[in-house]
Amino acid sequence: MAIMATTNPTTETPDGPRSARKHAAILEAATEVFLRDGYPGASMDEIATLSAVSKQTIYKHFGSKEALFLAIVTSMTNAAGDTVHNQIEDLGPDEDLTDYLRAYAYRQLSVVLTPRLMQLRRLVIAEVGRFPDLAKALHDHGPKRAVGLLAAMIERLAKRGLLTVDDPVVAATQFNWLVMSAALNAAMLLGDRGIPKPAELRRQAEEGVRVFLAAYGRR
Repeated sequence: MAIMATTNPTTETPDGPRSARKHAAILEAATEVFLRDGYPGASMDEIATLSAVSKQTIYKHFGSKEALFLAIVTSMTNAAGDTVHNQIEDLGPDEDLTDYLRAYAYRQLSVVLTPRLMQLRRLVIAEVGRFPDLAKALHDHGPKRAVGLLAAMIERLAKRGLLTVDDPVVAATQFNWLVMSAALNAAMLLGDRGIPKPAELRRQAEEGVRVFLAAYGRR
């Protein structure tokens, strides 16, 4: 079932700043309700009450319940990706590559493996049969975008002679899963109690980087 929206959830409506504030309030309230109650249990009436708008206003901004959930998926995954990638500068001339990649890997783990993002993933997986657009949005704005940004970083490091890489996308995909796979599986399948503690996340980051550099380190 395709998700159709009558408005673009990432743009302001013609009403200007006031409409933008309503848009943000709806997203914030809807995120709490969807994550708490799941897609089938989420009440549009409650979202309207919490965001202090009418149901008609919600539909004006997002078009449908499905499109509202799609906007939540997109905004949460984009925000997580931005937190991982936008605040990390390129490796400095006097910085150690291993330390740099470890810091990147740990940041990726600690940002992605949060209760809210794991709950979002579970909700999307539960609804993938009815709403495949949700899964595509999560994939495109989450793992696919993360691998693309990481591939660009790896390519820059390779051009400086710090890595030996034939295909940056393949290398980025392998880095991603060396670092993320075990922790992500535990968090997805075991719930919040499965999210590793910071010390374990650091250990997984270090081990993932060690294996990655064994394959792609400068020869």
